[in-house]
Amino acid sequence: MYDARIRKWADILVTYSAPVSAGHEVVIRGTTLAEPLALELVRAVLEREGIPHVRLSPPTTSEYFYRYAPDSVLDRLPELIHLEYQRVDVVIHVLSEDNTRALTNVDPQKTVRLQRARQPISELFMNRAASGELLWSLTLFPTPAYAQNAEMGLVEFAEFVFQACFLNEDDPVAHWQAQVDRQQRLIDVLQQAREIHVLGPDTDLRVGVEGRTWINDRGDKNFPGGEVFTGPVEHQVEGHIAFTFPAVHGGREVRDVRLWFEEGRVVRAEAAHNEEFLLQMLDIDEGARYLGEFAFGTNFNIQHFIRNTLFDEKIGGTVHMALGRSYPETGGRNVSAIHWDLICDLRREGEVYVDGELFMRDGRFLLWEDAPAPASDESTG
Repeated sequence: MYDARIRKWADILVTYSAPVSAGHEVVIRGTTLAEPLALELVRAVLEREGIPHVRLSPPTTSEYFYRYAPDSVLDRLPELIHLEYQRVDVVIHVLSEDNTRALTNVDPQKTVRLQRARQPISELFMNRAASGELLWSLTLFPTPAYAQNAEMGLVEFAEFVFQACFLNEDDPVAHWQAQVDRQQRLIDVLQQAREIHVLGPDTDLRVGVEGRTWINDRGDKNFPGGEVFTGPVEHQVEGHIAFTFPAVHGGREVRDVRLWFEEGRVVRAEAAHNEEFLLQMLDIDEGARYLGEFAFGTNFNIQHFIRNTLFDEKIGGTVHMALGRSYPETGGRNVSAIHWDLICDLRREGEVYVDGELFMRDGRFLLWEDAPAPASDESTG
């Protein structure tokens, strides 16, 4: 697949999303399906006098790993990867799967063991990123598997990706900067907030956020961007919530997730499909039952659910929250081996109040009087 916008995409990633400077060691991760973008990234990094290290693996590598890895490997911290994350300056990860269900039948305990063993890498990555020592960006290259999940043809899905990333614009960076300004208007209110109250179908949830820092997703760490998020006060989440869209984790799809919180902790959890997997993830460690993130989706170029969190959590007019690990830069203190985003669609019969004042109704931010009306996506899987 080649498109002139792929060259523009690579240039934006190394100049805007994760700016590469002379001498930077840059790791480019993905599968071999991402070769068109990976090669353009190599060019773009070299033009900025960075040092590219390409890590493209066959798409079935993860499937082979789980099939053949003994417990001694699952439980071992991979020292080489750990060392790489201590030294690298920039990481660009290109999602590029050929089968998004390849790991569906993997024993969940294997996933749990691997995540526990590699938690020091996750903590190192997040702490270096929070301090600014490590720059990173995550993006997605269109493949037939992603197109099928989105119920689109490949060409149609590629256009969806380009539109979501503002790559159809003559100056995408200018559009991202305008998006940042709009999101900052929300943060100016949220940064003073004590409590967020979410109301919707089968949902009545209160989330404490006093003293926490709200982050403006400018299309850097995630590309596309389009959210504002924070780390909730760990023991100040009360009520219940129904997540509209399926929650996808490690190749598994968990549908109709419902959670009940008391003093910040999930005390009850249900799902119509793959409930056992949900419960296993909640029991991976103590921190998995607490929220590490609360966020608003603000990218109104994304209105269609595609079963990929990178895009789905940005859907304009939704909120999402993550079970598990907090981002240190938000002030969140929760520690866990997982960070699992779940999305609640508020574009129909949804309201959000900030310290008792209406902040969003039916997916529309009251501060954005000029915002387009969100289109409710019925494709909940």
